[in-house]
Amino acid sequence: MNALVTGTAIGAGLLGGIFLAFTIAVMPGLHDRPAAEAAGAMRAINRAIVNPIFGTLFVGTGLAAAALTVWALVAGSWLVAAGAALTVVGAHLVTVGVNIPLNDRLDRGGEWERFEGPWNRAHTVRTLLTVAGAVLLVV
Repeated sequence: MNALVTGTAIGAGLLGGIFLAFTIAVMPGLHDRPAAEAAGAMRAINRAIVNPIFGTLFVGTGLAAAALTVWALVAGSWLVAAGAALTVVGAHLVTVGVNIPLNDRLDRGGEWERFEGPWNRAHTVRTLLTVAGAVLLVV
């Protein structure tokens, strides 16, 4: 179980770091640009992130965190179960349930003004949950 905890913690930490970079640099930079330019840049970012490295990190961490949640619950390791569950909810459920549909809407010509606020709110939630998950797994 130690290898699974370690791998999941590393994956959660890396995803949390990517999310944090968006919070502190990417989204503020886009916010300062004209709406059409920001939307175009975000569309390009969304296409670029769909690559084998990010895909392996995202899917691999999600699968590891889901398996670890079950394993830790059975073993009675509540801190590990909580960390893994926060990772699944934050990095994966929020992303798939909110951020990706917003990205898709923007890609189909949605307005930046209707995208930025909801995307940032969901993104803040997924960042906090993913980082919290990584911290609990390390602890």
